[in-house]
Order: sequence, then structure tokens, then C-alpha cells
Amino acid sequence: MNSAAALAQAIVTAHAARWQGFAAQPTPPSPAHASSIYQGALAACSQLGFIAADAQCLAQAWERQSARLGQFDATLWPADGRDFGVQGRARAGAFPACPAQLGLYAVLPDAAWVARMARAGVPTLQLRCKSEEAAVVAQEVHAAVTAVQGTGARLFINDHWREAIAAGAYGVHLGQEDLDALSAAELAALRASGLRLGLSTHGYAEMLRADAVAPSYIALGAVFPTTLKKMATAPQGLARLTAYVQLLAGYPLVAIGGIGAEQFGAIRATGVGSIAVVRALVQAPEPEQQAQQLLQLLAA
Repeated sequence: MNSAAALAQAIVTAHAARWQGFAAQPTPPSPAHASSIYQGALAACSQLGFIAADAQCLAQAWERQSARLGQFDATLWPADGRDFGVQGRARAGAFPACPAQLGLYAVLPDAAWVARMARAGVPTLQLRCKSEEAAVVAQEVHAAVTAVQGTGARLFINDHWREAIAAGAYGVHLGQEDLDALSAAELAALRASGLRLGLSTHGYAEMLRADAVAPSYIALGAVFPTTLKKMATAPQGLARLTAYVQLLAGYPLVAIGGIGAEQFGAIRATGVGSIAVVRALVQAPEPEQQAQQLLQLLAA
């Protein structure tokens, strides 16, 4: 089995059932002089529905895995961090640690909601203030930080890292676009601030991009369809989430995106240490009662 086409077919045959439900993607060009393993894996992963950047990461991992094992095995989906170049958190310059199990993670629109969920006992909170007025943002961040004092809740601020530093928040959460927009000096300032850093990811390539800066935790999503944000990638689903958790086992991990109470059992079964919710709390008729139910489900 030496031709790229034969290798691709073997991979697809072995893994099609696992990755069903994703539309085939165009195969990106291979680098000059790419091996047949790389070319075959690239074609196979594209056919299995992985976008170009993720298919390229997988093809390289498959090539490294084959070299490490001394043979190509179509049945062995790459899952070893060494084959992806995952560095993990145990290195100089990593952002400060947070608990491996962040528990129930509520993403909330304003400081009043932060106060309610902190009093309800939700252990990890994120303020996602969407105002474009700097004064409003600063006020909400400060009020949210004040609201969690004495409750034991960990508060992350979405996007507004300067305001988070000024207010003394526990941490900040950034999306991939926000991370890419940071200059080297800004990233260094954020690292020097002592804030914990959480990063959003939506597939293999973004996970490796996140790993490069050694954040405090990594969020994986969107697991299920969500109407709260326009997503550039399709929902990842439980099978992909399981693979991502296995690959990034050295990080605290948060599953996010379209997750309701009815999916908690399946999400927990992937091994992820935290589940983030938005609508499941803020649209609940009795948010405090719902928070208690979700906490019980997560602890079951």
C-alpha cells in the first residue's frame, strides 16, 4: 500500500463511521515533495470533512506518527501530542494555572448576571459585555469583579483584557481573532499581568495555535449548533470533542457551544473538565434553580 490514493482509501474506510455527518471538503495542495503518507492523509481527512487547516495538521501528524512507529497504520487515528507538536503547559512562560476542573462555566452578558450566578454557586463565570462604549465596558468589568468578591467564583473577562487587568479580574478569555490581533508587546504585557488566559478553538489548527502561547485553559467548540454567534466552522460534535480532549489532556478544557442540560451526560463522557453554558442559564425561567440542576448534573 504505497500510493497516496490507496492510503487515503484505507483511512477513509477505517474512520468514515466515526466522522460521519461532515461534508467532504476540497483537498488543499500538498507541499512539494510531500510523502505519499502526507498526501494520502490530506486527501482522506478532507474527504472526512476536516477543513483545509485541520486536514493539513492531521496529515503532518499522520506522517510523524508513521515515522515514530516505523510503519503506517490506517486504523490508528493520530492522538499523540508528540505527533502534532503539542508542547503543553509544563514550560517556561506558560500563563498562570487554573484548576484542571473548572466545573460549570457560565457565560453572562453583564455584571448583574455575574452577581446572580456567583451567589448561586456557579464556580466559573465569564463576562461577555458586548457594549462598544469604553466607559460602559470599564464599568461593567469593575462591577463584575466586585460582584464575585467573597463568593469563591472565578471571573474571566471576554476580550477586554486591559480592563480586566485594571479591575483585578481572575482571568481573561480571548477568541482566535483577538489572539492574532495582539502584538508581541501586548501579549507580553498580558502574560506579565498575572491574569489567567483562556482561548477559544474550533479544530486542530486553532488548538495548536492556542498551545503555542501556553494558556491557562483551552475552550473547545462549538460542540453543537448555536445561534448566539456566527461560527466560521461547522459544529464539532461529540466525536471530534472526544479526540480533542485526548490530544490536549495536559490542559484544563472547556466544552462550549449549544450545550443544554440534556447533553451534559454525553459531554462529560468525553472527559472534558468543564462545560460552558449561555442560553441554558440566561434563558431559563428560574436561572438559580437551573444553575443548581446543572451543578448536580456535572457532579453526578
